[in-house]
Amino acid sequence: MSVEVVTFGCRLNVAESEVIRREAERAGFSETVVVNTCAVTAEAVRQARQTIRALRRERPQVKIVVTGCAAQTEPQTFVAMGEADQVLGNGEKLSAAGWAQARAGFGLDDAPKAIVNDIMAVKETAAHLVDAFAGRTRAFVQVQNGCDHRCTFCIIPYGRGNSRSVAMGAVVEDVRRLVANGYCEVVLTGVDITSYGADLPGAPRLGTLVKQILKHVPELKRLRLSSIDSVEADRNLLDALAHEARLMPHLHLSLQAGDDLILKRMKRRHLRGDAVAFCDQVRRLRPDIVFGADLIAGFPTETEAMFQRSLDLVEECGLTHLHVFPFSARPGTPAARMPQLSRAIVKERAKRLRERGATAMRTRLDVEVGTIRSVLTESHEIARTEHFLPVKLATASEPGRILKLKMSAHDGRYLLAA
Repeated sequence: MSVEVVTFGCRLNVAESEVIRREAERAGFSETVVVNTCAVTAEAVRQARQTIRALRRERPQVKIVVTGCAAQTEPQTFVAMGEADQVLGNGEKLSAAGWAQARAGFGLDDAPKAIVNDIMAVKETAAHLVDAFAGRTRAFVQVQNGCDHRCTFCIIPYGRGNSRSVAMGAVVEDVRRLVANGYCEVVLTGVDITSYGADLPGAPRLGTLVKQILKHVPELKRLRLSSIDSVEADRNLLDALAHEARLMPHLHLSLQAGDDLILKRMKRRHLRGDAVAFCDQVRRLRPDIVFGADLIAGFPTETEAMFQRSLDLVEECGLTHLHVFPFSARPGTPAARMPQLSRAIVKERAKRLRERGATAMRTRLDVEVGTIRSVLTESHEIARTEHFLPVKLATASEPGRILKLKMSAHDGRYLLAA
């Protein structure tokens, strides 16, 4: 074993893990496990700590390096863990210099255990030129990092820094190289990808980037977007959704709540009506679109009536893929200082929201039965449709292929291919 990376959290972390592996190996690390953490909830941090302890028990000889958003926002949590050998910040985990510094100090008594610098001082994001993604059949291309907004519940800007974009030409070249390496589908990822381009010359928007990729990489079969903020969707992005068949008919929206007062207390930039109107608009442009959404259950001060509006939003927006977060107070955020609900109420509301999501998914699966879909095989047995719906294959197939298959039935979670 040389370097293994255990990844938590978002698609951006997935993309960065490949860079981490490469840079750590180039710096001379071997017999090393890097834990790339997430900080979005307290549960995500707990899972990372649990994994680090388990790794040390099961593999006592390996070096364990902790990095990622949780390492950036609360480095002392991991410095205090005897199971962790080193802690590396988000600004350092992707750089040759960061890994060289870590390697030079490894095992020295006077070397700091943590190498974590001010993430707000990072002003640029470069293309990382990843050639492949181990064990994955779709490629992830980072187009942006960081966030300029300060939602009251969110710790991520303090783990990622302010928003900064990758130059459009570099993104196009990255996509072209990955397609040449055999990838049929590419996912554009970042922390806040609809803020793309504000820091670049001419301030291009995400829609312009999407159109440039599709124009200059005609051999790309499928382009997909990670989570977007609907209030920032630009005209070119909507036009691409309407007219570019290779842009997949699936959007994951950062909605968070369905009640206007809660949205204001979250310091979101949209209201309930904006979310509903956006979904209606996109559905007129692309009638077969499928929506997913991030939703938080049990935000501070949320009443039962306020929560009911989030439940109702699932139907009003026509949501299918729900990513439900039980509210988790992150130290240092304004929401952590607001009047908190009991954990029992938070968990119960999250359960009801997930159940509503499961019902919405079954409804969509019902609609899919009898259709012919273009699926990307993720493994020998599992694939995903254009709408990111999971499919069980009737006949084993090589991962990474696109097949046209008829959907014969579903089992409540998966479509079943004929």
